[in-house]
Amino acid sequence: MKRNLLIFVLIFVFVNSAHFAFGQKDEKQFGVKFSGYVKNDFYYDTREVVNGREGHLLLWPQSPSYDTEGRDINAHGKFHFLAIQTRLTGNITGPDALGAKTSAMFEGEFFGSSDSDINGFRLRHALIKLNWEKSEILTGQTWHPMFVTENSPGTVSFNTGLGFQPFARNPQIKYTFRLGNIRLAATAFTERDFQSRNLTGTPSGDYIRNAKIPALNFSFNYGKNNNEAKTAFNTGFAVNYKNIRPSLTTPLGYITKENVSALSAQVYIMKKFKPLSVKFAALYTENANEMFIPSGFAIYEIINLTKMEYAYLPTRNAISWIDIATTGEKWQFGIFAGYNHNLGTVKNIMVSPVGLGVGIEHLYRVSPRVYYFAGKLQIGAEIEYTVAAYGDGTYTTKAIPQNAEEVANLRLLLGVFYHF
Repeated sequence: MKRNLLIFVLIFVFVNSAHFAFGQKDEKQFGVKFSGYVKNDFYYDTREVVNGREGHLLLWPQSPSYDTEGRDINAHGKFHFLAIQTRLTGNITGPDALGAKTSAMFEGEFFGSSDSDINGFRLRHALIKLNWEKSEILTGQTWHPMFVTENSPGTVSFNTGLGFQPFARNPQIKYTFRLGNIRLAATAFTERDFQSRNLTGTPSGDYIRNAKIPALNFSFNYGKNNNEAKTAFNTGFAVNYKNIRPSLTTPLGYITKENVSALSAQVYIMKKFKPLSVKFAALYTENANEMFIPSGFAIYEIINLTKMEYAYLPTRNAISWIDIATTGEKWQFGIFAGYNHNLGTVKNIMVSPVGLGVGIEHLYRVSPRVYYFAGKLQIGAEIEYTVAAYGDGTYTTKAIPQNAEEVANLRLLLGVFYHF
């Protein structure tokens, strides 16, 4: 940790010095511009939750676990204070190349790469852009193409509507063609920090790499802004294809080449009036657990009994969410609401599904919030109420949890930001 921090400080000093020197000699001010924020989070949960980084990244309530007297062990509250979301962003500009305007960006935070590395400095974004008059090529790590920045929830919580809103960052190459207010984009990407799971529920980036085909996304976006009137409109859709090989061998040690294919899609719309902003999205997803959507896959057929070679089917989800917020300069009030329904598989399965949160039959959340702005200081408070309906461990023939009962968590959250 100390070595990582030292390296980070040295890079910061070096690049900042280079920016100063470069800016003095070049009238275009090529170099690096730093921004970011320091953030403190204070929160209290009424129940144990499925989470990351000591509860900072909240997914959904934990399933019941009973003691010898039949009392739910997970039905108790806890609190925490953390500052690990503190963030640094570097926006880089430079001379033209290949007839295009060039730029780059990197961003990191002290969130760590795992719970054991909490407080460690980790990479969020690192990308290069080449911009021509009507097209753009982006390479590097940034948001999953189904995370639409123009249409993302404005929650105080770091989870940004997680469980309903796709949430991942991926190494990728993306081509965008612009025609007026229309953008058409094609993206090929893989998995690194946000990973799919195998038959034992273990996450790894190997599964998509072993399938030998990158994930693919095609998207359409139409958007326009009127900065003077403080209005905006944005809408679009995306289709996403992912293929993973969850294992290279069968349980008996034979080579298998069976993959799990998944097709997901979303449509969304955002309308910003002068006093109000409204965002909405509807999604259909398959085996999207790398985006923190509760889902997975299941064995539906033994294609070779001698070798115990399986064929797989993804579980599916239908999701919708809405985010409404005021747009005041001093005070902003908002509310996020989402619903996620487990659709199971398209065919009968042989064994229980595996993945992330596959025992959840439905999931919903309502989270009202308020922000206060005072110069570079921003304070946000939020009440996040999340309900997960867990089955009893049995499933229908199409992988839907049976006899589901709801458990709820109420998170009280205060976030304090200082932007720079």
